[in-house]
Amino acid sequence: MSVLGSALGSLIIRPMSECGVDDKGECVTHHSLLPETSEIIWGGLASLIIFGLVYWKGWPAAKKAFKARTARVQKELDDAAADSKAASCEAFQIRQAKGDIDAERERLLAEADEHAAALLADGRTRLQAELVEMEAKAQSDIAASNARVHDELRAEIARLSTAAVDHVVTGSLDSSTQQQLIESFITTVGASA
Repeated sequence: MSVLGSALGSLIIRPMSECGVDDKGECVTHHSLLPETSEIIWGGLASLIIFGLVYWKGWPAAKKAFKARTARVQKELDDAAADSKAASCEAFQIRQAKGDIDAERERLLAEADEHAAALLADGRTRLQAELVEMEAKAQSDIAASNARVHDELRAEIARLSTAAVDHVVTGSLDSSTQQQLIESFITTVGASA
């Protein structure tokens, strides 16, 4: 058996000299529930030393750990309160922006309606101006065409009348009478036009 085993064995198993022996040969102490006085003294001193060391070294660390935990929990509570306040502020801003969005939408729709009405009015004005311009151009084209047709008609009538007169009167009219008839016809047609 090792040294450690023998030391433990001596602590656990009491030597017979420390206890009394009864008639059956079993170890009997002065009390059935209490250990021997020396064990109480040495055990109490060992317990006080251990408790003292735990209090001296362990209590500050435990106290520090409790304070750190308290500070961490308080920080988490403060952060949660700040987050809650920020969220409520953001919710208020969103609600306010939603109201602003509705007003902005109404303003934009009204502005678009005004712009559309202005475009329609401008388009109508331009169409009216183009229509007047086109009518004036058409009137001038008609007048130019009319004058050209009258000139062409006079030239054609003059050519046809010359040909007809040449054909009909060639033998009976002399050249001066023929020329006088043509000029009178042309002036008559020009005056009627």
